[in-house]
Parts: sequence; C-alpha cells; structure tokens
Amino acid sequence: MINTVRAAAFAVAAFAFAASALWGGPVQAWEGDVAPLASHYLDHAAAPAALSDLGLNEDGAAPSASASVQAFSDHMAAVADFILPEAGGLGALVASYAAIETRSAEEDCLANAVYFEARGEPLEGQLAVAEVVLNRAASGRYPATICGVVVQPAQFSFVRRGIIPRADRASEAWRRAVAISRIAAQRETRLLPANVLWYHANYVSPGWGRRLERNTRIGLHIFYS
Repeated sequence: MINTVRAAAFAVAAFAFAASALWGGPVQAWEGDVAPLASHYLDHAAAPAALSDLGLNEDGAAPSASASVQAFSDHMAAVADFILPEAGGLGALVASYAAIETRSAEEDCLANAVYFEARGEPLEGQLAVAEVVLNRAASGRYPATICGVVVQPAQFSFVRRGIIPRADRASEAWRRAVAISRIAAQRETRLLPANVLWYHANYVSPGWGRRLERNTRIGLHIFYS
C-alpha cells in the first residue's frame, strides 16, 4: 500500500514539475490568509542581507501557481495523512508518542511548525525541521522561545500577522507532528548539528544559500549552517 501511494505521488510530481517548466517560475506559497495545504511548496529565495534575518519561507513577489501545480499540492497534503510510521527506529518512536493534545504552548508551536512546514515529508525530514526551530531558539540569534521563533515576522509563511492557523487535529499528520515535536525536544534522536539554522526547498536556489555551508538534504529540504 505504501509503495502504491508513493508511486502515485511520484507520478503526479513528475507531471507537476513538467507543467511548471512549461509555464515558468518556481511554485510559490499561497498568497491568501488561509495557510497553504502543503507548505513545503514555498519560494525561499527572497531574504534580507543579514543572515540572522533570513526567512525560511518568505513569499516575495510571486505569480499565481498553475492549476496543475496546485493540484499536486492538494494531492501531497492528502497523501500526508496516509503515510504510515516506518517499522523500528524513528517510526516506532513516532507511533509511541503520537497524540492529539499537546502538553504545553511551546510543544504546540513546534508541532504546528512540523505540521505546516513538513507534514508531507518523510519522518526524518519532519524531525529535521523541528530541530531547526529548536536550534534557532538556542542560538542567541533568534527569539529564545519556540513560539517566538515560529511567529517571528517573515520567517514561516504559514504564520499570518503573528497568528498560527488551526491545524486539522483529527488527522494522522497532526498526531505525527505532535510525536515529532516531543522526540525533537528530548534531543536524544538528533539528525542535525546545533548550528544548522536554515533550510530551503530543493527546487529553488536562493542567493543566501551560497553564503552558507550546506549540511544535508532530507526529502525536499536542503539544510544549512
């Protein structure tokens, strides 16, 4: 079943990228007040000069996405609810920590960041996004709290005017996001060094990426220190 879903996702992905090549320009973030369905479809290219001000998901001036690309975004958001935890390792941890209710405001903010930024990504990619948020909070270069990092202006495009939208808390994607936030906060299962503070989608090439050291790529995201 998993292989079938993933094969379908890859097929739609190939079509969407072919369509975007024809119509030109990277896929952009949703421009309205409603959070994007799959927020890894973002333009990370626009950023201020100071590295401490680099927004992970700044929109910039963006043309509207094509109907095919929007359909792909919708498809991947739906697929996220059908990805099953991997057997053993991180998958087993996620299965044991999965929950609907968060235990604190800080955990809620982190779970929302995972949900809106990476819910269609593999579990490792979701954990890496959570680690970037935690790394920022501990870095001294960004707000010192998780919620402060998440709602900082011009950093995460799913946050509008300082407000985090409501996630679908009845979904499996949300339960996984809560689990990932708890696993990341324990700092026992780490994927990234503490100095990894930035990432962008692999289908864009922001100028600030050339000023940073590339650490790794996980799923659709490339991480930098």
